[in-house]
Amino acid sequence: MSSILLFDSGVGGLSVQQHIAAVLPQACLHYLADNGRFPYGELPEQELIDGCVSLIEAFVAQHPIDLVVVACNSASTLVLAPLRQRLSIPVVGVVPAVKPAAQISRTKTIALLATPGTVRRSYTDNLINDFAADCQVLRLGSSELVMMAEAKLSGAPVDMARLSRVLAPLQQPQVDTVILGCTHFPLLTDEIAEVMGPKVQLVDSGAAIARRVLALLANNSAKNNQAAGFYFTGAEPNTSLITALARFGFNSVQRFCA
Repeated sequence: MSSILLFDSGVGGLSVQQHIAAVLPQACLHYLADNGRFPYGELPEQELIDGCVSLIEAFVAQHPIDLVVVACNSASTLVLAPLRQRLSIPVVGVVPAVKPAAQISRTKTIALLATPGTVRRSYTDNLINDFAADCQVLRLGSSELVMMAEAKLSGAPVDMARLSRVLAPLQQPQVDTVILGCTHFPLLTDEIAEVMGPKVQLVDSGAAIARRVLALLANNSAKNNQAAGFYFTGAEPNTSLITALARFGFNSVQRFCA
C-alpha cells in the first residue's frame, strides 16, 4: 500500500485527493494543510518557497512517504525544483489546465481563474505561449474565491451574489472555457457553473494529476500500516470542517509540529 502526502495552504487539495483516491483506493493518503500561512496566492515568493520546502521535508522525515503531491497551483509554480533537490521520492505538482482548455475551446477565448500569484507568474506566461498561443486568454486572480471555498467546506453557505461579482470580468459571451487554476476552485464547481452558465466548460487538472501519481507508483510494492491522517498548522479546523474531512476519509485530524 503506497503512502502519499498531499500538501496545500488549506483544504483546496482535497479536490485533487478525490481523484487520487478513485484511482488508488488502497493507498494511504495523508494531507498537510498549512493554515498558518494561508492564503499562498499573495505571499512573497521566497517566503512561500522556504516555508513549503521546510514543512514538507519535516513531514517526510517523520512519516514513511512514497510520493508527495504539491496540491496547490501557487506553490507548484515555485517550489517543485527546490523540493525535488531535497527529497529522494517523487514530487508531483499541479499545473493549470491550459493545454486541454485550449484544445476543447470552440471560440478560442478561454479564461484562467487562479490566485493573484499564479496569474502573474512567468510560469503561467510560458504555459499560455506553449499551449494556447492561438487563443485569447483572460486572466482573473482571486484570493476571495479561495476564502469562499474554505468557508464552504467549513459549513458556510456560498454567497452567490458575491461570487457573481467576482466572476463578472469573465462573464463575456465569447468565453466558452474556464480553467480552474487553483485547487480550491473545484470545491466551488457547482456554484461557478451556475454563475457562468451551461455554455461554459470548466476544466481542472485533478484527473491528470491522479493519472500521473498512478503511473509513478505503478511498480511500488512498499507495505505500511499507516492510517490516513489530516494534519494542519495554524488555526484548528472547526466542527463542520472536521465532519467534512471525515467524508473524505480523514478520521484523524491533528496539528503538525515540524
